Amino acid sequence: MKIGLVLCPSFQPVCFGAVAAFDVANKQAGEKVYDVRVLSEEGGLVASSSGMQVMTDPIDDARYDTLIVAAGLEIPTSSPGLVRLLRAAARDARRVAAICLGSFVLGDAGLLNGRRATTHWRYTQALQDRFPSCEVDMDKIFIADGPIWTSAGMTAGTDLVVGMIERDHGSDIARSVAKGMVMYHRRSGGQSQHSTLLDLGANEDRVQRVLNYARQNLAENLTVDELAEAACLSPRQFTRLFRAETGTTPAKAVEALRVEAAKLMLEQSRLPIEVIAREVGFANRERMRLAFARVLGEVPRAIRNDAGPLAAL
Repeated sequence: MKIGLVLCPSFQPVCFGAVAAFDVANKQAGEKVYDVRVLSEEGGLVASSSGMQVMTDPIDDARYDTLIVAAGLEIPTSSPGLVRLLRAAARDARRVAAICLGSFVLGDAGLLNGRRATTHWRYTQALQDRFPSCEVDMDKIFIADGPIWTSAGMTAGTDLVVGMIERDHGSDIARSVAKGMVMYHRRSGGQSQHSTLLDLGANEDRVQRVLNYARQNLAENLTVDELAEAACLSPRQFTRLFRAETGTTPAKAVEALRVEAAKLMLEQSRLPIEVIAREVGFANRERMRLAFARVLGEVPRAIRNDAGPLAAL
């Protein structure tokens, strides 16, 4: 399968980490199942956002199985030539993808019309405003809508490529690739772009230690006394420090962590909702439903239905 990585001026070098997954897949398969070429509008050297220059081939009439557009840290300006070349190449490609803000280039080429897509959360509204016929999902790691694949942030491009490998060669190879790349956690397309731990924003080591402890022990009761013990503080000292660091109470933080974990299980598995509720410490599905309504404004059943076929990807 011939893969074309299309570089825009001032592209982010981290995109090469994503396409490296194709090389790992070749190694795991024991043969060259992917042939990656680096392309640009005119060929030659293309400078990255960090100043590194990469030699590229010009986009030509060759047929590519997959085209992946990589951009930089700002919304790219798509030249008429690039739009024309990409639009022509996409007609013969089995799929076309964008890493992060490369989705704007796909939109300029008319490839997002009538499609679902995503991009970095900071720019999702701009993508929606610019391409109103596209249904922009503001909270997904990556989306595959037919032949069009788009990812959220730069590192989510690796999740997107591993998802492609799974589509092409099955889950065993995809898991092997993720393990070979030492990916901390292989994320599905349906996973949220946001992290509860990052949102809580604790800088104090004792509070961060407690949050990590809670995330690893969600099935336990996680009372204030237990959390305070993990922080080596009295319950009163702990509660005061926790609120000062996070702006919320320990109970609300634990609830948010449980909702995040349950949401991921709803999107990535077909476990019964009752089982998921127990696994993350909600005791029963009704308590989980009420927590989802408070934290997300949605019920678990709706989230599972929205995940669709990507729940297992």
